[in-house]
Amino acid sequence: MENLKVTRELPKNVFKVGDPIKVIVTVKKSFFLPVFYFLIEENFSNNLHTTDQQGFTKELILTGFKKECSFDYIIPKLPRGEYFIHSLTIKIGDPLGIFESKIKFNIVNRFVVFPQYSELYYRALEHQNNQGSTISSHHYQRDISMAVGIREYRSGDRFSWINWKASAKRNEMMTKEFEELQSNDLFVIMDCTQNELFESIVSFTASFLHTVLKKGIQVGLLTNNKKRDSFPIRGGEGHFQKLLYHLAKIEANNTSPIEMVLEKDLRFIQQNVSYILITTNISKNLVEKASFIKNREGSFTMFVIKAESMVVSESEKSLISIANARGVRTIIVREGNFNAAFTGGDLR
Repeated sequence: MENLKVTRELPKNVFKVGDPIKVIVTVKKSFFLPVFYFLIEENFSNNLHTTDQQGFTKELILTGFKKECSFDYIIPKLPRGEYFIHSLTIKIGDPLGIFESKIKFNIVNRFVVFPQYSELYYRALEHQNNQGSTISSHHYQRDISMAVGIREYRSGDRFSWINWKASAKRNEMMTKEFEELQSNDLFVIMDCTQNELFESIVSFTASFLHTVLKKGIQVGLLTNNKKRDSFPIRGGEGHFQKLLYHLAKIEANNTSPIEMVLEKDLRFIQQNVSYILITTNISKNLVEKASFIKNREGSFTMFVIKAESMVVSESEKSLISIANARGVRTIIVREGNFNAAFTGGDLR
């Protein structure tokens, strides 16, 4: 039996939620050996066992004099995650039960099931404030490599910007005026609170990242799971695959409120980015923290995921109005209608 050659094949090692997975197991004899049957049993990782995959773990093959035999089975729809098939055991025997032997083959296959995601109808995030003027989600930074003029000194201007020669001539403080460059960089914060809508949060986050990266926008990600994983602002398909792999394995196991993340963790993120928070709950404390970051950085948007039948309470509507009045754009996004995130949301 040690001379048996056993292989296990999967069509690929990356799938999306809902994809069926076809597995082919092949056994070859390297010499003539009349064996009545092979009883093949797969050994799965624990998380694959918990998906209740019954009916394909064992297969009885009547081999006779054939030197090669194979069988295939389908793993039904799996939830997102990383899975392993560690080994398989083969038992051989005869119909009379005179002899029986078995051996374990260590053949490891790893595959990943990514969350569902799609390309959203995207447009630059902008809205009306309470005075009616337009606020853009794009943050502007100054190109201090070249001054384009001078103006009167304003509170908050850097000391190094002061034009001393012009200040002496006008007898008042004057500073250099720099060209403003638009920054499209985004930084996404995903709330990992355990709740029934967590899979929708993961799916919307994946869809949002897929959409903006495809538009050529650079994006970073912070998830407040137990490890508090953070990914720097990057662009490209390779960056998306890295983020998607993280989202495939992420669990709703946060140990601190999302407000604490906004207060502590964002201090280490580079400036001149627009912040995006994806969560399921809105609170007074969260609005205050988001408002503080908005006033400091210039742009903050909150996407609040709700079930299709879930009613937005009056207190939530009040908090949304307060947030919008403070310049923190807050949008209700329904399961199954993620595109509404860029068309004003759904306040039902």
